[in-house]
Amino acid sequence: MVVATTPEKAVNIGSTKLLINNEWIESVSGKRFETIDPTNGEVICDVAKADSADVDRAVEAARRAFTSRDWPKMSATKRGELLYKLADLMEEHKEELARLETLDNGKPLSDFLNKDLTLAIACYRYYAGWADKVHGKTIPINEPYFCYTRQEPVGVVGQIIPWNFPLLMQAWKLASALATGNTLELNTAEQTPLSALGVGELIVEAGFPSGVVNILLGYGPTAGAAIARHPDINKVAFTGSTEVGHLVMEAAAQSNLKRVSLASRREAPRSTRAW
Repeated sequence: MVVATTPEKAVNIGSTKLLINNEWIESVSGKRFETIDPTNGEVICDVAKADSADVDRAVEAARRAFTSRDWPKMSATKRGELLYKLADLMEEHKEELARLETLDNGKPLSDFLNKDLTLAIACYRYYAGWADKVHGKTIPINEPYFCYTRQEPVGVVGQIIPWNFPLLMQAWKLASALATGNTLELNTAEQTPLSALGVGELIVEAGFPSGVVNILLGYGPTAGAAIARHPDINKVAFTGSTEVGHLVMEAAAQSNLKRVSLASRREAPRSTRAW
């Protein structure tokens, strides 16, 4: 246990490792990096530094949790109950989480207690209520057929969050994905890794199955990039700056152009249509 002292109160810092498959482990490389108190520039502690090898391990754990069907095929009501339990645990540890976030992020304690953390807890409870209300539709058609839609989880989701609203961004990313039966790996901003670790401890305590939530701490060019390009991740949820958004859109456009080019070559022997 690391104890960081602030002018107001000592802040307990739990695990400083990666959460993969419900276990706290060091990175494959063994590397660590420092997280800094923005109010004075002093080192709070150091944490495990994830890179592509750790992303591979997290994706493997998430894929195993998804394909085993323990999570996506779990009763939607049960998934909702686990999200409610996580929200209750966050409420129980509200001041501890807020102080941890203040230490790492630098915003006033009152902001985290009355705004960010309150909204994060409300977000988990909102999606907990939605877990058993996600369903398809029956569609009337002219022919004598039974027509319906069925909504299913996407699969393994990679999530990358920024530094400015860590607890709230975690909630926005995790709650909706979990309520709908997806498994995931979350990569924190390198400036603010500590509150995600605190929530990770509560996720394990709440009883989420192994591999459903994996938490990585690392830098964008290493951990973040590995998530973005990983072939076994079905969806990436990313929040970042406008500048980074332009880069993401440019990369997506280039990727689409490559797909169109490949499709054109596949179509060429059968069609004279130009793309």
